[in-house]
Amino acid sequence: MAIQVYDTLNRKKEELITRDPGKIGIYICGPTVYNYIHIGNGRTYLSFDIIIRYLRYRGYDVTYVRNITDIDDKIINKAREEGVSAEEIARRYTKAFHDDADGMGLARPTVEPKATDHIRSMIEMIEGLIKKGLAYVVDGDVYFEVTKFPGYGKLSHRSLTDMRAGERVEVDPRKHHPMDFALWKAAKPGEPAWESPWGMGRPGWHIECSAMSRKYLGDDFDIHGGGQDLIFPHHENEIAQSEGYTGKEFARYWMHGGMVNIGEEKMAKSLGNVILVKDLLKEHNPNVLRLLALGTHYRSPIDFGPEKLKEAESAYERFLNARRRIEHSLSSETVTMLPEKVELIGSLENASLEAKKKFIEAMDDDFNSAAALASMFELVKEINTFIEAFGGQMTIMAKDALEKADRILLELSGAVGLDLTLPEAVGVAEKLPDAIYELASAVLGIALDSKKKDQLLDEILERRNEARKNKDWAIADMIRDRLLKMGIEIEDTPLGSRWKIK
Repeated sequence: MAIQVYDTLNRKKEELITRDPGKIGIYICGPTVYNYIHIGNGRTYLSFDIIIRYLRYRGYDVTYVRNITDIDDKIINKAREEGVSAEEIARRYTKAFHDDADGMGLARPTVEPKATDHIRSMIEMIEGLIKKGLAYVVDGDVYFEVTKFPGYGKLSHRSLTDMRAGERVEVDPRKHHPMDFALWKAAKPGEPAWESPWGMGRPGWHIECSAMSRKYLGDDFDIHGGGQDLIFPHHENEIAQSEGYTGKEFARYWMHGGMVNIGEEKMAKSLGNVILVKDLLKEHNPNVLRLLALGTHYRSPIDFGPEKLKEAESAYERFLNARRRIEHSLSSETVTMLPEKVELIGSLENASLEAKKKFIEAMDDDFNSAAALASMFELVKEINTFIEAFGGQMTIMAKDALEKADRILLELSGAVGLDLTLPEAVGVAEKLPDAIYELASAVLGIALDSKKKDQLLDEILERRNEARKNKDWAIADMIRDRLLKMGIEIEDTPLGSRWKIK
């Protein structure tokens, strides 16, 4: 089955047919660097990170371009508020964005152009639009004339009359039409400016993305994406100026990610419910945020809050627990084949292949990550059932089937950027508190200061297992509770007890 993509412009799913077979050019609108990114921005970048990783998993050579808007009204206003240069604001928040992007585990784009490095390309496009009669100059400003582009409104599916009905600001009388938008803005005192045929000034926001995408992906490319809030006016205006300049279709497919709701309200600065990515990363594993994104289709709105985070944390722990059980089972003593268990081996092998098939079918269907995630959880369920059925007595064939299932689980998680790598044993001792020695003295009756903490913890766990066998629940519960206070969790399974850093 070919990959199906929902195209915002045509409002339907279409088969992904790229300009160059086996290759994909994709442009995602990056941040305007005047502040820290919030979870709404983060959701968009995570969604497209998942999509891009999956396309690469399916064998496509992906050229991924994500820009940095480092000159804009918002940047200038922020600089004015803080009494610093616009360059300083852009530099500061570009670094902050990279820190957050790396913290979320986003793949770096193939190219990350900055608007201020491409002023010449923007001026070239604006000159071409003026020559074609699609733009006009007024007092050093340059405007795109929307009535001269017949397709204006085709992405947002709105007519010029509809657009005017939503006007909230006073119309500039110098414009030929109220919806005409700025390609170039004449310089104002104290603002960054560049030389142009129309005098000193700076580019409008929309022309920046058109010029940068054209430079790195060509006149026409495969996928243009961003959040749904960019459909109008940003992407609508990009289409008008790009297609007006080149005479070619701008992007083959337009993809837009859903918005974030906090409780029942849309996240918005005016409501004071904006959550910054940097604050979330202080408290939560980035894989938990990725699981949150995976659990909802990228085009759908996503509800965000403490309960949803808790659900995602539990989901991530389910994956890690399965991998711990796999690791434990594979390292257990190998026993002779038990005839009555042979059919279980075939069942797990079939379940592994079925999970992969369902995962690919789901992702091929407009990147339905929620359904793909469900297939991974189904595989985890089969793995747990398999391990429990063998009761700790693994045969060579059983271990082989379990190893294959583990490889497929890691393959699928890797295809969407979910890291299920278990924490390495090295360095675990350093995370355990010194209170472990006090507990050891209490339950083992000897001083063990010379032993490593993780070895000591294994001995304490053995003492608890012994207490459980003897039904000495007071000792067993005391050990469990004391360890829990130290941030060490004990998991009792049919294969025995294990400890982990909570």
